[in-house]
Amino acid sequence: MSGPIYKSFRLKFTEAWYQLSQDEQNSLLAKVTEALEKAGGKSLVIYNSSWSAEDWDGFGLEEFPDIEAVQKHTQLLNELNWLRYVRSSTLLGVKM
Repeated sequence: MSGPIYKSFRLKFTEAWYQLSQDEQNSLLAKVTEALEKAGGKSLVIYNSSWSAEDWDGFGLEEFPDIEAVQKHTQLLNELNWLRYVRSSTLLGVKM
C-alpha cells in the first residue's frame, strides 16, 4: 500500500482532563500537536461536537505519509499518556 494514510478519530475528554488547569490543558494540547508534526502527520480538520453528541466531544481527520508515521504518532501519544485524558475511537484508511 502506497500513498497517504488517513486517520479518522472521535474523542471524549475524561475526568483526568478536567482535573488539569487551563494552562496544563493548553500545554498538553501543544505537545499533542507537536507529536503529530514530529511523526510526519498533519491535521486536516478538527470539529467540536460536544454541543450535539453525548458520546463524543469532537472528531477529526489526520493525514500521514505511511503506516510507520502512524505508528510513530501512536508511540509519541503513549509517551504523553494521552489516553489517560481522552477516550477515543479511530479508523485508518486510504483513498479509494
